[in-house]
Amino acid sequence: MIAPTPMAPGIDTAAQIDSASIREIAKRGYKTLINNRPDEEEPGQMPMAAAKAEAEALGLDYIFLPVTSSTISRPDVEAFDRLLAGAQKPVLAHCRTGTRVYLLYAATQVLKHGADADSLVAEAASKGFDIKSLPVLVEKLKA
Repeated sequence: MIAPTPMAPGIDTAAQIDSASIREIAKRGYKTLINNRPDEEEPGQMPMAAAKAEAEALGLDYIFLPVTSSTISRPDVEAFDRLLAGAQKPVLAHCRTGTRVYLLYAATQVLKHGADADSLVAEAASKGFDIKSLPVLVEKLKA
């Protein structure tokens, strides 16, 4: 069973998914599934190709934008922002725990939309996500 966490209206994050999760995601009415987890990051994780096939068979749009928290780049942030802007809502983006997605989302909000990093860190913490590296990431990506 998935446990999505809202980041913004129509945009949620969740931990790693499997076949049963994809069926549940479709039943819950999500329209787009974004996978921010590189293939083979961990033994036993569902491969992107299998997830894509299952998601699309259930009518979901499936987007693969693999990132790692330590290597998020300005192009990653810009791509994620474009994907979210153009995606059918509601969107569920996932990674191993949901934290990487939240960090990537927060970086888009700061760099592309002028949000306050400290406020986003506090908001994420209130939902159980540790993205306290956000201010450092944002400064690095501004350079």
